[in-house]
Amino acid sequence: MDRQTVAIRPPGIPLDAFLKFVGAAATGGEAKHLVQGGRVQVNGSREIRRSRQLRGGDVVELLDQQGAIVKAWEVRLQEQPSAGL
Repeated sequence: MDRQTVAIRPPGIPLDAFLKFVGAAATGGEAKHLVQGGRVQVNGSREIRRSRQLRGGDVVELLDQQGAIVKAWEVRLQEQPSAGL
């Protein structure tokens, strides 16, 4: 399965907001059900905390009801432009 790379702003993003951002969930309620239903893994472990903060390098995987990975994303932090003098 190919992973999509998704750039986010530092310092990170909550898991439920990330799922909405990438289109895996249409609403916060749908994201909550995916996470609390055990259908989301972060870095290879099932994650049931929808408020978990994702950081650069994290890998998020969406599972089907049988536990197979159907989508995967790698989180990258966006480069911050340096402040000019």
